[in-house]
Amino acid sequence: MAKEPQSKDMQDCIKLLREMTTMIDPTDDFLTITAAEERMKINHAKGKQEIDEAYANMKALSRVLEGARKSSTRPSSVPTAEQHAAQLNDLDATRLSLAKAIRDAEGSLSSKEAELAALKEEAHALEELDPAQEHQRELDGATLRLKIYRAIGFDPVVDEDGAGTKMLIRGQSGDVYSVPEDRNRSAYEDANLLWKLAST
Repeated sequence: MAKEPQSKDMQDCIKLLREMTTMIDPTDDFLTITAAEERMKINHAKGKQEIDEAYANMKALSRVLEGARKSSTRPSSVPTAEQHAAQLNDLDATRLSLAKAIRDAEGSLSSKEAELAALKEEAHALEELDPAQEHQRELDGATLRLKIYRAIGFDPVVDEDGAGTKMLIRGQSGDVYSVPEDRNRSAYEDANLLWKLAST
């Protein structure tokens, strides 16, 4: 088969390409591509750095968030609001109880101080007391009582030790009765018997 002659347009294109071949410098294209690749590498590294920084910031914020979550959670050692209120009520009750105990102690102290003052006065009076004079007053009182008893008809008889042995009673009729000491009788029975005889 015979080779078809090339069309005029095709021939013109081939001619044009041949002419342009001398004008095209592949070095410029290579440098352009290399520069583009360098920019892409730089942009990639910059983007990776920004991503890493964003990730680091996210981790830091996550730690802050976790810390805030933990700090906002009530620790087990901290009482709840209800427990805190109950503790306050217990402390208030204890305070009132202590205040009452203090008032009672102060009242008791005042009473003891008054009692101590009275005892001091009594001790001072006893220090100034003359035993001889006091004994004399007691003797005078006993003598006076004896006179009164005899005046109303009762004359006690005592032994050598001063213990009563019997009672002589002078009745209203003038009769004298002798009532011996009887420890089996009560004081009430003695009094009734003596007054009964004295009124006869």
